[in-house]
Amino acid sequence: MNHVRMRRLYAALVCVMIAAACSRQPEAEAVYRRHSITIAGSTSVMPFTEKLAEHFMLEHPNHVINVQAGGSTAGIQACLNGTVDIGMSSRELKPEEKKLHEIVICYDGIAVIVHPDNPITSVSLSQVRDIFSGAVTNWKDLSWIDRHIDAVTREEGSGTRGAFEELVMQGAEINDGIMVQDSNGSVKEVVATDPYAIGYVSLGMVDTRVVAVMIDYVRPSVSTIMSKQYKIVRPFLYLTNGTPSGAAQQFISYVLSKEGQKILQREGLIPINVNN
Repeated sequence: MNHVRMRRLYAALVCVMIAAACSRQPEAEAVYRRHSITIAGSTSVMPFTEKLAEHFMLEHPNHVINVQAGGSTAGIQACLNGTVDIGMSSRELKPEEKKLHEIVICYDGIAVIVHPDNPITSVSLSQVRDIFSGAVTNWKDLSWIDRHIDAVTREEGSGTRGAFEELVMQGAEINDGIMVQDSNGSVKEVVATDPYAIGYVSLGMVDTRVVAVMIDYVRPSVSTIMSKQYKIVRPFLYLTNGTPSGAAQQFISYVLSKEGQKILQREGLIPINVNN
């Protein structure tokens, strides 16, 4: 009889343990569920988003963020199609794209860069326009050497090019004969290896391999942009198809937080809240 009771007691305990495990399973799944966020678009915004994503994932190990390039226009289209959670753009949206939800995460200066061996330290906005329109093609016209100017521009659809066309070209066409590169990094690489090159990149991409020239005697920097002295400035945008929610909203909130804005500021960008 004692053996029968023992078996019954053992069976009851097993049932209780199974029931308890089953009741805890949804809770365990909730803790370890992986949240995936796909972000795509501007090659200017991409390196800074990657850095933000690294910090965010360290603090949120159950989140996986996949950051892809493709250009602002591609990111906007992917967002319109609903194939990404967040689109990245480094240009203002066109009227037909305004159906998307826009979040300004920071501001960026566009720097005109030359090789460190180039002695020219300042050019006017009109001189930059003349170079990229093809009206000026020789460095001697800017009081330097008798040598062709190797200008480098971005591809059609690039947010950096779109902002440059709006803020610098002001209606003038970029010359079709100018070398085209498909990212800020590629433009910087060309200028860093060619003493006679000139290009334009995000200010946050400038390092010791290139020199950002002054425009109308104003050097691009966080301080000159915040004081509105430097004029070639564009917003960095995150885009969502509708109001963001869930993991996407969580990441956006992190980017807009004091911690996220300080990361962007350390990278040479201008936070949306100067008090951050």
